[in-house]
Amino acid sequence: MDLHLQRELDKVKGRLLEISRNITENVRQAVESLASRDKWLAQQVIASDVSIDDAEVDLEEDCLKILALYHPANDDLRLVVAVLKINAMLERIGDLAVNIAERSVFLVDAAEIELPADLPLMTRKVQDMLQDSLTSLLNTDTDLARQVCARDDEVDDLNRELFGWVERGIRETPEHTDALIHILLVARHLERIADMATSISTVVVYMAEGEIIRHQTEHFHRGGGAGGAAPAAEG
Repeated sequence: MDLHLQRELDKVKGRLLEISRNITENVRQAVESLASRDKWLAQQVIASDVSIDDAEVDLEEDCLKILALYHPANDDLRLVVAVLKINAMLERIGDLAVNIAERSVFLVDAAEIELPADLPLMTRKVQDMLQDSLTSLLNTDTDLARQVCARDDEVDDLNRELFGWVERGIRETPEHTDALIHILLVARHLERIADMATSISTVVVYMAEGEIIRHQTEHFHRGGGAGGAAPAAEG
């Protein structure tokens, strides 16, 4: 392999891992701000979004330069394509972390609303999926990547349960409708992060094996019922 190309590939892999660490921390802080009702922490997440967007654009430009200058093929080409895809997914996860932080800012002032019991469980599952998807990327671990894909339905089930909890809450305490809708949106944002973690994992499999499993996971979720199909349509 051309040594210049190898150096450029190593550089974009390093930058992708740096972005992934920053995104993971933002998600952690966003959900922590919600659990602890910490408005300052939520605002820190919101403020960091500009730097994450800038890093995403810079990495995309680096990948495009590699394609233009070196015309990589086979494994090298798959790597560059994978970095481009995962980079975009991480930026989207960053946006979702900001969305959660914005809901948290609102809910700080709605102290009379207790968060649903299932929300911490959903949060842990989503964070674990995200961390495992990035670990599978770091270690090129396709077995772990496939495990992440298999766990997405667990988050979908919790999302449906939280929807029912919010629905009952609106009927029983309509004066809390605004706060309940914000909680529903938090669950929705978490579910989308799980979708993104699943998508990252499918790209890891593609990068390592050249196999596209994205449509396999989509068909599997559609087969699981209407409740799991709607989220996949957004991606």
